[in-house]
Amino acid sequence: MLLAVADAVIAAEPALSEADRNLGDGDHGLGMQRGFEAVKAKLETMSGADGIDKLFSATGMAMMSSMGGASGAIFGTLFRDGGKALAGREVFDGAALAVFLRAACDGVMTRGKAKPGDKTMVDALHPAAEKAEEVAGAGVGEALSAVAAAAEGGRDGSKAMIATLGRARTLGEASIGHPDAGACSVVVIFRTMSDFAAA
Repeated sequence: MLLAVADAVIAAEPALSEADRNLGDGDHGLGMQRGFEAVKAKLETMSGADGIDKLFSATGMAMMSSMGGASGAIFGTLFRDGGKALAGREVFDGAALAVFLRAACDGVMTRGKAKPGDKTMVDALHPAAEKAEEVAGAGVGEALSAVAAAAEGGRDGSKAMIATLGRARTLGEASIGHPDAGACSVVVIFRTMSDFAAA
């Protein structure tokens, strides 16, 4: 599943870069591409026997060490902190998804000092985490589908927001009408997870 996510983010580089050009310096897609190329290289040295917590945590550490900048720290934290919370779990089910996303969201908000409404990736991640807790008793496929839809709603909602953090904050009201690039990346990640679970 994580390899599928890596391939999807790498393929989405042009769209993610375009989203970032509307609000920032346009390097978000390239950073995500670089990060997930490092993720693929790392995961190809591992197996499911390493444990789901280690697989997610290794994904986060590979991103942190290869991407640099704010996105590397933030997206790396998503996977690293979420992965740590899965320690001891052998199955990635709806309950594990809820635990993963709560830890991931809390970690990202603490590290990046962002909250919902700031027009950042948190605007897709936070509703995804809340939805995961609502559907924790569902099968992982159903839970991931609901989470992906919640992330998409958050991404779309970010279009109406005025950016208050990051480079886009200098645009003021000119940032209205465009989704946050990080929120777009969150959607790619969880939509791909959902598609993988449904396949």
